[in-house]
Formats: sequence, structure tokens, C-alpha cells
Amino acid sequence: MLLWLLIAAVEPPHSTVAVDNERVVVRDVGAPTPLSIPIGPAHDAVVVFLDDGKVGDVAFASKGSSLSARRAIVVELKGGPGVSFPNNSGYPNAFPRPGSKKVLENDRVVVWDYTWAPSVATPVHFHDKDVVVVYVADGALTSTTPDGQSTINQHSFGFAKFNPGKRVHSETLSRGSARAIIIELK
Repeated sequence: MLLWLLIAAVEPPHSTVAVDNERVVVRDVGAPTPLSIPIGPAHDAVVVFLDDGKVGDVAFASKGSSLSARRAIVVELKGGPGVSFPNNSGYPNAFPRPGSKKVLENDRVVVWDYTWAPSVATPVHFHDKDVVVVYVADGALTSTTPDGQSTINQHSFGFAKFNPGKRVHSETLSRGSARAIIIELK
């Protein structure tokens, strides 16, 4: 019984784990009415709000605190600082990039708000950090490496994923729209 109470205190109701690795736990938390979203006792978190009127708003939450929302992506930050990969690629770092807006920075993360323009490729860039991407629109991005290999990545509102650093590519909005909150892990 005590174990169930401890799990319930950390894992909010109406919560789905989207990513769980050595760097982060990413949860999609939501309910028909606002709920208190507890931040686990072990890790700080970045919260991306998906509520009407607050879509894409970001907050940093200290371990043990709570926030209120109808829907949010909660990115729990595990462990200490991560790796920043040296950029020997000859290309600029992924961020900052034209059109990006820095919305939060501290000793753990840098968070960017970015919207892709239809059929306009981003400059080829190098990701010097691991990232968590939270999409706040429906569409598809085509990722193209310098050697010309392309991959189409479908996304939808509220979809969150982890991308490891040390990658070089450009991105083009190939369908729908694309706006994302990009959390670079320091």
C-alpha cells in the first residue's frame, strides 16, 4: 500500500510516458478539467503547456513542486549536466537560428520556440546538445543530411520526442504547419 501511495505521488493521473531514457522522462499529462501536476521529488522539470490560451508557454519547475494545467508535456531532467558535443562540422549550431526565440535558459536547459515556414529549408546546422522537441502543430518535416539523404518526420499537436545531439541536417516543412518548443539539454 505504501509503495502505491509513493508511485501515485510521483505519477499524476491521466499521464502517459512518451520518453524514458538516461537524460529525461517525458510525460504527456492531461485531463478534461485542470489538474495539479506534481513534479517528482527527485528531478526538476521543464513544463510545456498545451492548454487553450497557453499553448507553447514554458515553465521551469523545481522538484517537489506542482503546477496546474489541463494538458502539458512535463520533461523531467534526470542526473546532472549532460554532454555538449564539440562542433567540428563546419556548420553553425542549431540554435540560435533566424526566427528562433529563446524563452528560457538556466544551468540545465536552453528552451527555444521555433516555427518553420512552408517549403523554406532551415540552414544546415549541427546539434551540439541532446534535445527534447514538443510539437504544437500538425504536419511533417523533411530532414536532409549534407549527403542528400532525406527522412520525413510526421508530427502532431502534443507529440514529444528525444533527439540525440551530434547531428547535422536541415529541415523543411513539407506538410501542414510546424511550431515546436525545443529543449536543449545542457
